[in-house]
Amino acid sequence: MRGYHGLPAATAEAIPDGWFRTGDLARKDADGYYFLVDRKKELIIRGGFNVYPREIEEVLHQHPAVSEAAVVAIPHPELGEEIGAAVALCADADPAEIREFVRARVAAYKYPRRVWVVDELPKGPTGKILRRDVVVPAGARS
Repeated sequence: MRGYHGLPAATAEAIPDGWFRTGDLARKDADGYYFLVDRKKELIIRGGFNVYPREIEEVLHQHPAVSEAAVVAIPHPELGEEIGAAVALCADADPAEIREFVRARVAAYKYPRRVWVVDELPKGPTGKILRRDVVVPAGARS
């Protein structure tokens, strides 16, 4: 790729030194295999700890009442960012119940302190959930 057509600033950001920066975050296991864990732009930094939205979404999807989930950052005055989760349900469930479900399965700093129910999550033309378009309700803000 030589760059983005007609977007020199975006090209300079994505290709600062001749190497294309995808924005993907990965981890390498003990055997040398790489695993994509999330996108850099979607990383939540809560009080100095990195939280990958995809990891929390995978736990949310284990709850039998959750059909869709999107984990997003909510600005927080002391921590920098707080973790929020918008969930669409396929059965009755209380947001507090869902929060406690995740809390029991992840590190203490990772579970969403704010969980709210939506009818459906915003999606792009391919059906992918668009985290950037998730609306955080006023009551869920820190």
